[in-house]
Amino acid sequence: MQNNTVVITGIGLISSLGEGIDAHWNAFNEGHAPRVDSDTFKPYTVHPLSEVDWNNQIPKRGDQRQMETWQRIGTYTAGLALQDAGIKDDESLCSTMDMVVAAGGGERDVSVDTQILAEARVRNDLGTMLNEKLTTELRPTLFLAQLSNLLAGNISIVHKVTGSSRTFMGEEGSGISAIDTAVARIRSGQSTHALVGGAYNSQHPDMLLGYELNGMLKIDGWSPLWQRERATGGGIVTGSGGAFLVLESAEHAHKRGARVYAAIDGIYSAQTRRGRIDLTQTVAKLVGAASADKAADLIISGATGAKIVTAAEKAALDTFSSPVVRGVAGKLGHLREAQFPIVVALAALSVFKGTAFPPVDSENEKSGPPSIDTALATSIGATRGEGVARLVKV
Repeated sequence: MQNNTVVITGIGLISSLGEGIDAHWNAFNEGHAPRVDSDTFKPYTVHPLSEVDWNNQIPKRGDQRQMETWQRIGTYTAGLALQDAGIKDDESLCSTMDMVVAAGGGERDVSVDTQILAEARVRNDLGTMLNEKLTTELRPTLFLAQLSNLLAGNISIVHKVTGSSRTFMGEEGSGISAIDTAVARIRSGQSTHALVGGAYNSQHPDMLLGYELNGMLKIDGWSPLWQRERATGGGIVTGSGGAFLVLESAEHAHKRGARVYAAIDGIYSAQTRRGRIDLTQTVAKLVGAASADKAADLIISGATGAKIVTAAEKAALDTFSSPVVRGVAGKLGHLREAQFPIVVALAALSVFKGTAFPPVDSENEKSGPPSIDTALATSIGATRGEGVARLVKV
């Protein structure tokens, strides 16, 4: 079996901080207050998506119309990653490119749900009523848009990425599995280059409902990520955005003269039964395994903000000597399926630039070292799924 070095050659990002790697790097370095919306979904706060001209990466209006917002976010971000890697207009590279996507289950049509609930209060023939609504209120394309693998399908249609395709569904764990799978395929020689990532639209009532049914959302406005223990509610502030990466074998990237941000030295993951196994110990083991050869200079944490889970991650990270940690959800919000891809992207950028951006929460985060050549990216899911990636300078 081969053991190829896996490198990142393209990064696509959009979020509340803007579009592209420069906008994100500058936003983290300039120390501006995070962009939040505490009115639209009051009492919940979200980090809203920055203004995006979808035409820049999805030129056909017909393609835009049949996508839900989360699919537009993902398709747009995938285009940015391909463009950044210098692959977007290369038909031969796109046609042989594999794709691994982390996706949710789609966005419900809230107006139709509201109609169904209203009529259910006054009608006894619920089965007949539901069939009526399915046949008269839902367009076929909208119904199909609930399928999680249609994000990959839209990326294939718009950007002509037509190699093999895989979709993982299931909160933060899907982002971990997507990157882990893409890395494993390239490392073993099953693939030479791949597009991997995810997208999330927090600005939709059913996205918030899913979290709030478990009491996970913060309901008293925004506060720094590591300071939410006494906040009202569960602690999570979600954010809209997407992150896609172009991964290649080092040999493949070298042959085409591609710029390399960093190498992915390893992915360490788990899906423990948290009721039986201590989460702090699980996180410590994963970070310890990722740091076995050499302690990382920087840890980009994808901590969700959920009180118990975030406290467990912080306790684990604090057991390591002088950890320089950056909790990026304090600036971006929690992006669920896209959380692991975005922290891996920010860790790779930090390694590429050789420096850590300033603390996001100066009261709980240390200043960075003068230079860095290794970084870890963590994603500890709000309810399940734990992952750590190790990024090294090439």
